[in-house]
Amino acid sequence: MNLPNALTVARIFAAPVVAALPFIERWDARLFAFVLFLVVAITDYYDGKLARTHGMVTDLGKLLDPIADKLLLLATFIPMFILVGSRGSLSLWSPDPVTIANGVITGVGPGGPGPHDVFPYVTPAGVFGLPWWIIAVVLGREAFMTIYRAVRASKGEIISASRMGKWKTGFQWTWVGATFFWFAAATAAAQYHWHGPWWVGFAYFNGTVNIVTMIVAVALTLYSQLLYLRRA
Repeated sequence: MNLPNALTVARIFAAPVVAALPFIERWDARLFAFVLFLVVAITDYYDGKLARTHGMVTDLGKLLDPIADKLLLLATFIPMFILVGSRGSLSLWSPDPVTIANGVITGVGPGGPGPHDVFPYVTPAGVFGLPWWIIAVVLGREAFMTIYRAVRASKGEIISASRMGKWKTGFQWTWVGATFFWFAAATAAAQYHWHGPWWVGFAYFNGTVNIVTMIVAVALTLYSQLLYLRRA
């Protein structure tokens, strides 16, 4: 096993850790989840680049790399789906009473309403959650491609990621990274009583980044799937 493949295997083993850390109700644990996610995502880029530039591309690597990506996506979507909140649809809605007044955001973070910590996306347009159908679209596409690649591989054909698929992955990782950082920041804000225009401004910025990258990621997910089907 060469170095790029070893890095890919390491990403596979790191996925469960990334999934578990956000459920520890401490800002430092959630910050570590964000940092670990960044390390894994950056490793994803560099192991592929290392394999291409040094002639270490293998069929094993082509099979393992998409699997590692999908495991990481699943590992991040589990805490996102639970902690962001999933009730309602992609429209202006609040999963719990969230209010912003005098630079203070209430109803977000540890101790918020509900059976668990609550971290909806706070934007100037309103408060958004993470509807179940967005998770279903993204994970459904990835499940289909995993099965599709396995079937084609059984016939001796290795299907590597397309350029559009790489763009899709880039927006997905930006969305996930911004969400994980929001978990850590909102937890710290609740603990240290952050408030004021700067905190609301950051929440608006982070929430806007999340919503925009989420919409683009879902659109590219559907479009890249159509391209694969046309090639098939």
